Amino acid sequence: MPTGKTYKSFRYRTNLTWDTARRGRTSAPGKPDIEIGSPPEFKGYPDVWAPEEMLVAALNACLMLTFVSFAQSKKLEFVSYESSAEGLLANVDGKYRIVEVSVRPTPVLRSEADIAAARTIMADVKEKCFISNSITADVTLAPQFRTASDVVS
Repeated sequence: MPTGKTYKSFRYRTNLTWDTARRGRTSAPGKPDIEIGSPPEFKGYPDVWAPEEMLVAALNACLMLTFVSFAQSKKLEFVSYESSAEGLLANVDGKYRIVEVSVRPTPVLRSEADIAAARTIMADVKEKCFISNSITADVTLAPQFRTASDVVS
């Protein structure tokens, strides 16, 4: 008789409305609309979110939230967390796809002792992030750990 853990499944819904040219609005119930469009390199606009940016942002956010969740479960308190991410869109076999995403999180910890715990947590983050598990791009996670005393006010 199987004794494995049972996991729930979840559905997420969005709506999309075309506005004009290469622009539109995406929405989800109870959330503000987001203007989206093609990026300038694809005859679009620099002032709206492009799907390429949204994919990179989703991965960046998922990695952060996975770190935060694990840190909270281990009772690791941190002072702040910032992260930058960059995705590479390339043509592979005649199709454009995001082929790599580099993510550089900077968690700021209270002490040097907390950095060791944060490193242990960060080692599992990419493997447990559902967005990194959902895409085919190579994901590189290069954290820079700092202590609060390192941060200049």
